[in-house]
Amino acid sequence: MAFILTDEQVESFQENGYLIIPGFLTQDEIAKLYRVAIEDKAIQKNSFDLDDKAGKKTKLALWFTPGDDVYGLLTRSERMVDSVNKLLDGKAPVCHFHSKLMQKEPRVGGAWEWHQDYGYWYKNGYLFPDQLISVMVAITEATKENGCLQVIKKSHKMGRVEHGFSGEQVGASMQYVEFALQTMELVYVELKPGDLLFFHSNLLHRSEANLSDTPRWSLISAYNRQSNPPYITETPSSITPLQTVPDDALFLHDDASGILESTTQFLSVEKAKAK
Repeated sequence: MAFILTDEQVESFQENGYLIIPGFLTQDEIAKLYRVAIEDKAIQKNSFDLDDKAGKKTKLALWFTPGDDVYGLLTRSERMVDSVNKLLDGKAPVCHFHSKLMQKEPRVGGAWEWHQDYGYWYKNGYLFPDQLISVMVAITEATKENGCLQVIKKSHKMGRVEHGFSGEQVGASMQYVEFALQTMELVYVELKPGDLLFFHSNLLHRSEANLSDTPRWSLISAYNRQSNPPYITETPSSITPLQTVPDDALFLHDDASGILESTTQFLSVEKAKAK
């Protein structure tokens, strides 16, 4: 049976700024994603480090246009795109902005400062934060111990907070983060492999360093409405309507070639760090 968000789930997202869907992917699908993530040479070659303030490193690979590999099929799957369509404001077609494979290795994986995704994307010239959304898929378990995502519940209602550089990352004004924490709930988003998190582009979130013995791998895909073009940076994928594929396409795909077909679509280290 096709996955469909309920009206109650949509209302919860609109009220809280995020929504967790347990078991969005099957264990077989997650096993396939993890196998490609750790074995594919294109991912290894195109992954780079970002330092946190303490010098710990988070490794990631970033790309714009989803291909016909297992990750591209997931981001273009009907269950994913249809869900995003129900959560975004507006009626224009859903487009893929970018995806990144986050790799927080045991003991060395770095922290991410408090930020809003729209704190970055505003500077790309996107005007409408309600037409942008991020979707995280847990590829391995995410716990407090290995640096799971933390969110400030309902903080998307604050609107955009000013951002500036913190190490190699861009973070939100800590004055406003502290104001938010005085009145809003801090939530640790602990996920099992296959669980999914939708979160609003203005939701404040962060993560601690991974000081545990277990890795934390996740895929984060950002989506946009075609009616919300960037006026400053050129990002054609974010205004190109997605061609969806059936949900079982990921499971049926022969992953021997992994994500190699999309190698040329990876974003360079220099450009990614400038985002």
